[in-house]
This record gives sequence, C-alpha cells and structure tokens, in this order.
Amino acid sequence: MTADALLDALRGRGWTLGIAESLTGGLLTAEIVAVPGASSVLRGGVVAYATPVKHTLLGVDEHVLAEHGPVHPEVARQMAGGVRDAVAVESRPADVGISTTGIAGPESPDGQPVGTVHIGIVTPLVRTAVSFLFDGDRSEIRHQTVAAAVSAALGLLRE
Repeated sequence: MTADALLDALRGRGWTLGIAESLTGGLLTAEIVAVPGASSVLRGGVVAYATPVKHTLLGVDEHVLAEHGPVHPEVARQMAGGVRDAVAVESRPADVGISTTGIAGPESPDGQPVGTVHIGIVTPLVRTAVSFLFDGDRSEIRHQTVAAAVSAALGLLRE
C-alpha cells in the first residue's frame, strides 16, 4: 500500500487530508508530500509531539490525556478528528484526518512496550483507531508506523 494509492483514493472521492503526528515526527506527512500532485489532496500536517500540544492544537480532551496518557487509541482518534479542523481552509475542515501516536523507544516513559502504536483515522463515514506492536529500533518503528497508517487509511477508503 503506497502513498500514491492513498492519494488517488482520496482524490477519487474528492476528499482532502490532514495529518497529525506524534512519534512519526513529520515522517508520514513527508511520505505523502513525496508524491507528485499531493497538494491537490493534502491540506497540511501537524507535529504535536508534546502532550499539551495534543490538547491545545488538536483538541484532544485533557481528561483523556490525564487518565490514559498520550499513547492510547482514543487519543489517536481525537488527534485525527482535531487535525481536520486544524488544517481547515476557509472554515472548511479537511475531509480525512490521520494521526500517529506511540512509543518508538529506545525506552518507554510510561511502562507500555516500546513499539506500541495507535493510528487514528477519521473520515466523513468512520471514526476509528488501529493499534500495533512493532518490533525494531526507533527508526524501524517509525517507518513501520508510516506504512501501517497509509495501509489502514487506504483499506478504509476501499471499503
């Protein structure tokens, strides 16, 4: 599953895209931007690395963050929903939001296993999060997350 296929699927529906990243730190947005013509679909990307920025910029509920921390499926869902508004153009939110949050290592700050990843996807039709436990070093986990995010979003668009 490739970024160009995802962009084609979004373009086919006339949908725009916003991306919110934590552990991938802009890597997912860069993967999308590497495809010629991405500007016809991609509105923008937000790197919300610090936990408070997930609340202040993306609207993640501060109580959810306090109760579960930043690495949780509901945080991923709320990040994906929030980025749609964060990249709104002329008061029109992006149609699709994709988010990444997780622990790339080398150590875990909260006891969850290194490699724990949650990807949020919000479209006009669905609001979901998918979870993974990846193996590898920091770089490998980040790259696996990008591939999984593209694949998961494309899978939902093809349903």
